[in-house]
Amino acid sequence: MAKVGRMKLGSQGLEVSAQGLGCRDLSAPGKPEPDMVALIRHAIQSGVTFLDTSDFYFRNANEIFLGKALKGDVREKVELASKFGLTFANGKLDIHGDPAYVRAACEASLKRLDVSCVDLYYQHRVDNRVPIEVTIGELKKLVEEGKVKYIGLSEASASTIRRAHSVHPITAVQLEWSLWARDVEEDIVPTCRELGIGIVAYSPLGRGFFTSGAKVVESFSENDFRKRLPRFQPGNLEHNNIVFERVSEMAKRKGCSNSQLALAWLHHQGNDVCPIPGTTKIENFNQNIGALSIKLTPQELAELESFVAADAIKGDRAAVGSAPWQHSDTPQLSSWLAAK
Repeated sequence: MAKVGRMKLGSQGLEVSAQGLGCRDLSAPGKPEPDMVALIRHAIQSGVTFLDTSDFYFRNANEIFLGKALKGDVREKVELASKFGLTFANGKLDIHGDPAYVRAACEASLKRLDVSCVDLYYQHRVDNRVPIEVTIGELKKLVEEGKVKYIGLSEASASTIRRAHSVHPITAVQLEWSLWARDVEEDIVPTCRELGIGIVAYSPLGRGFFTSGAKVVESFSENDFRKRLPRFQPGNLEHNNIVFERVSEMAKRKGCSNSQLALAWLHHQGNDVCPIPGTTKIENFNQNIGALSIKLTPQELAELESFVAADAIKGDRAAVGSAPWQHSDTPQLSSWLAAK
């Protein structure tokens, strides 16, 4: 198995593996910790060194797990990304971007990860009560103090990205991008490219849809948040499975799996794009990195994209009450200061 190559993420100097690993589910209930540590080690040996976590995943448990997994000299071999800003209490999701919270969250993450510095630190979602300049101002201080190397945003609008970048260079924007989530292509992706910002694609397999189509719902646990997503609801799911069947037919012609084809499509979107598929199984991990060796012609890319043309996918990509980029604009700094 060939090792995964390297890429520059953004224009600020960060270099990462050409494909990353979303680590959230490695600390899910019932996952044997030794097996998940073995997966991390296997990933690093394979060249996948860009590891993605958040203080929100399983209420801090994911960061604690990664802190254990990266003990010793392993830490120096990886590019570690984490996120702050989301809390869930009393059945309600809340978002935070005020300076005191930013600092406290960072220091708590460093302690859980047992590191002195995190390589890439994202605001997980944008707090539309606090000017983005204020949030980035505090992150800039953390960079100056050596606690954070590079700053990122997740699910941010083009205007928010521009405003943030004017305070301190943004290295990466994390966004949902896949064959069935392409709303970012019109405005956000071009903005990132204009400003020299790297693009990190989460849920590149359509939250598991492009692994097994409609059957994926059979694997959902009782508490799986995907049960609330409109695209997985009856009616929508059956309609969307037509797209999966077309992708499957093309994958058979290419001699690859559906998931490899979906990932290969993303890799062909540009050398500034780093997908971060997550998995808890080494065999799935090996399959995912196999996508890097799949070549698609312009005609094949056009054919794939024709499968997901307008109205091909039914249902919103985000659940009601969530915070995708469309809701990420923040107050203007001048008016916010005047009101304080």
